[in-house]
Amino acid sequence: MPTKSSLVIFLHGIGASGAQLMPLAATWRASLTNTRFAAPDAPIHHWRGHQWFSTEGDPLDPARIRLAREAFDALMNDVIHREGFSDAHDRVAFVGVSQGAIVALDAVASGRWKVGALVSFAGLLPPQRISSASNTTPVLLVHGQNDTTIPYMASTLAAAQLGTAGFKVELDVEPGVGHTISSSGAEKALAFLRRTLA
Repeated sequence: MPTKSSLVIFLHGIGASGAQLMPLAATWRASLTNTRFAAPDAPIHHWRGHQWFSTEGDPLDPARIRLAREAFDALMNDVIHREGFSDAHDRVAFVGVSQGAIVALDAVASGRWKVGALVSFAGLLPPQRISSASNTTPVLLVHGQNDTTIPYMASTLAAAQLGTAGFKVELDVEPGVGHTISSSGAEKALAFLRRTLA
C-alpha cells in the first residue's frame, strides 16, 4: 500500500443509498490525493432504500442501535478488508450523515472502532457510557442550526460528552442550514480530513 494512502467511508442517512454520497467523493478527490472512497449501502432494507437500524417505535431507542452493531461492524470490516486497510485503521475515516452519523458516532464512542477521523453531519450520540478506548480518533461535528429533524443541540451535547472522555472534538453549528450537508460544511469536512489523514 502506498505511503499516506487513506480510505474515506461514507455512511448515508435513512432511506438512502451509498451511491447518493459519491458526488461528495468526486468533489474531494482532487484535494484528498491517494485516497480511496467507499459508500456501502446500509444492511437493513427500508421502503425508500436502506437503513442502519429500524426506526419503528422510538427511533432513538439505544437498544435498536446496539442491535445494529454486529451488522455495522461486519460491513465495515468487509469494506476495509476489500480496500486493503485491515492493518491501517488509523488511515480510515468515517463520514456519516444523519442516521449514518449516529452509527459512526456509536462505533467510535463505544470503543469498538479506533479510526483516523470521524465526521458527523447532522448526527447525534446515542445515550451510552463513552469509552476512552478510541479517544485518539479526532471528531468533527457539523450541524445546521435550523435542523428540525435532529436539533443542533444534539451535536453540542455530543461534543461535550466526547470531550469529557478525552476526545479531540471540533463543533461547527451552521446558521441558516437545515438537515443536510451544506457546501460550506463539506468544505470544513474536507479541510478536517486533509489535516487528520495527512
